[in-house]
Amino acid sequence: MKKRPRLLLTFLVAILMILSACGAKNNANNANKDLLKEVKDQGTLRVGVMGTYQPYNFLNDKKEMDGFDVDIAKEVAKRLGVKVEFVAQEFSGMIAGLQTNKFDVVISQMTITDERKKQLDFTKPYITNNVKVIVQEGNTTIKSVEDFKGKNIGVGLGTNDETYLRTELLPKVGDFTIKTYDDVITSLKDLDTGRIDATINNMYAIKPIVEKNGFKIKAVGEPVKSDQAGIAVRKGNEKFLKELDRILADMKADGTYKKIFVKWFNEEPAE
Repeated sequence: MKKRPRLLLTFLVAILMILSACGAKNNANNANKDLLKEVKDQGTLRVGVMGTYQPYNFLNDKKEMDGFDVDIAKEVAKRLGVKVEFVAQEFSGMIAGLQTNKFDVVISQMTITDERKKQLDFTKPYITNNVKVIVQEGNTTIKSVEDFKGKNIGVGLGTNDETYLRTELLPKVGDFTIKTYDDVITSLKDLDTGRIDATINNMYAIKPIVEKNGFKIKAVGEPVKSDQAGIAVRKGNEKFLKELDRILADMKADGTYKKIFVKWFNEEPAE
């Protein structure tokens, strides 16, 4: 009777060793995957986008994904020789979605930061955005971020702007309340109705929303900062990353990038 527990223990240890070996093998296989080949073999590039950030990425009247990021993604997929599939994802969950293979890349105005580079790899920037302070039209008390003390400030959840407010601005100008949002339009609605005193964003992003909804808001002061967005890729995919950089460079060289930029912003790109 005493032998049975020993036999059972031996059996369980053997099973655990087998499972551990299989897990290690799977991890090694994942680390050695050729994402470029995988994307081409599956014939589809899966792109993570918010889908609520006009004019960058949004659902148009036909309920199709549209916008500057979307056109960039379509052109990248075309030059990879594959179709494109857009996967809507709130920005706060974008990094986790990419890391868990929900999509292959993020093309959704993800700002390149040192913190994010610890978790993801980025292509070279494909756009630069100037961020400004946005207030109600009749507001005369807030003219820059220096006037944020004691105010309620809205910002996108999980965005680089939120990080900027919390880590750089709060210690500098004094206490103010930060209210986070999952989409831009809700933050602008709250600003328009006075639920918050200000927000920070770039004019490319808010212009079409303001015009469509008739919000009485304005940008004030000099740009707070300039952000550069790139295509985000899971770490360990250098070959794929180099191919994306090559495609973006070719798009700029042959005028395709300029055409897309002018289409959405009615001006030529600075870079």
